[in-house]
Amino acid sequence: MIKEQEAGMPTSEVYRKHGLSQGTFHKFKSKYGGMEVSDAANPRALEDEKAKLKRPLTDSMLDNVVLKDLLGKS
Repeated sequence: MIKEQEAGMPTSEVYRKHGLSQGTFHKFKSKYGGMEVSDAANPRALEDEKAKLKRPLTDSMLDNVVLKDLLGKS
């Protein structure tokens, strides 16, 4: 639907065709506007990959806090 609007279809026609409110359409456009269909199809997979990449950093930061606490108490 975003591609239809970008191709020149009037925005009000896109709203009616897909049964969306103006706010909903603009929310979708801001969230998915620059993505291709293949990118937008798997947002959950991207979130999972991001979580996997963040986990080692979080673990090392927690280790640092624990070590600082142990060294500070000695």
